[in-house]
Amino acid sequence: MAAFPQTAAPAAAPPAAPIPQPLDGKRGGTDPGPRNLARDLQGPDLLAAPITDHGTVPNLRFSFSDSHNRLEPGGWAREVTELALPIATELAGVNMRLNAGEHETGVRELHWHKQAEWAYMTVGRARITALDEQGRNFIDDVGVGDLWYFPPGIPHSIQALAEGCEFLLVFDDGSFSENNTFLLTDWLSHVPRSVIAKNFGVTEESLKDLPTKEWWIFPAPVPGPLEEDRIPDPQGVSPTQYSYHLLAQEPQHLSGGTVRIVDARNFPVSKTVAAALVEVEPGAIRELHWHSNTDEWQYYLAGQGRMGVFASGGKARTFDFQAGDVGAVPFAMGHYIENTGTTTLRFLELFKSERYTDFSLNQWLALTPPTLVKAHLQVGDEFIAHLQKVKPVVVMPPAPAA
Repeated sequence: MAAFPQTAAPAAAPPAAPIPQPLDGKRGGTDPGPRNLARDLQGPDLLAAPITDHGTVPNLRFSFSDSHNRLEPGGWAREVTELALPIATELAGVNMRLNAGEHETGVRELHWHKQAEWAYMTVGRARITALDEQGRNFIDDVGVGDLWYFPPGIPHSIQALAEGCEFLLVFDDGSFSENNTFLLTDWLSHVPRSVIAKNFGVTEESLKDLPTKEWWIFPAPVPGPLEEDRIPDPQGVSPTQYSYHLLAQEPQHLSGGTVRIVDARNFPVSKTVAAALVEVEPGAIRELHWHSNTDEWQYYLAGQGRMGVFASGGKARTFDFQAGDVGAVPFAMGHYIENTGTTTLRFLELFKSERYTDFSLNQWLALTPPTLVKAHLQVGDEFIAHLQKVKPVVVMPPAPAA
């Protein structure tokens, strides 16, 4: 009789995560259910809020995973607007994927918006095109960490290169929806063929295969080398630089992390969106601070974090974030962001503004007369001595490259 082959013993299952309970010492009690355990594990500071949380603060978190995903032949897209996150009235976001392919890749078709479009590439590479207001063309290839910005009304397109791509789009209007853009195919499907033929000086027969509805995202032949796609233009190439290579910028190295800042001072075309790419190391925090110009809109790229927000009047609330989440902080509210994971926490801070501004609580107190700080906080000389070591926080972005 043939022997049965010996199989390895099954690996031991990893220990199950403890079931969180809405308990903190003598506060709260158990939750026998029904409950959404996965959600409770993702938001422990909502289930058992720190004792410092108080009062009614609106929801400041929403995940792209909870958004409707529009699937098309060339990719997909989902959005977080003020319909999902009502507090975020100034900016809206779209997470978009354009498919990879050996012969065809996904295209976000030729279109324009009433709103400005700011973007950050998270995966892969893409080719972007645009036409400026003087009729001059622009084309560039962008990769991970690169940005682009198209002002309102500027026609543009995005096509994945062979490896495909994924990116975040941010629009300077919280009510914006990517489902309501001005699309080339949508427009021409609502113009009589006779008018289109007359406009282009061709026969109606040559338009027999014209799309009869919008394509939105669709597959098209993979772009060739960039130089081959450059079209000689009698008006010349646009002098406006619509793209920016953020990761080429030397970061500001701060205690516990880094920051790269981009706004109209080093990316001149970006008149309505300012941003910072922030990295916080395990165990560190994005210090207590606030912004003096407008609301903050956040996108979490990697890691896990906790944000505590002070809304004045004794109101405060804590939220937990992970990659793919959107956060919001209303204008001037004090807040901090703590890395609660074991890897680098990376996120974008975005503002509907020409300039990035930031007020550090550490720096404020360090530059306030020590006797006044002591009177407020009831602290001693050791605390004051530590404050005096605080280095000024640089919030000015580097000058644009020559």
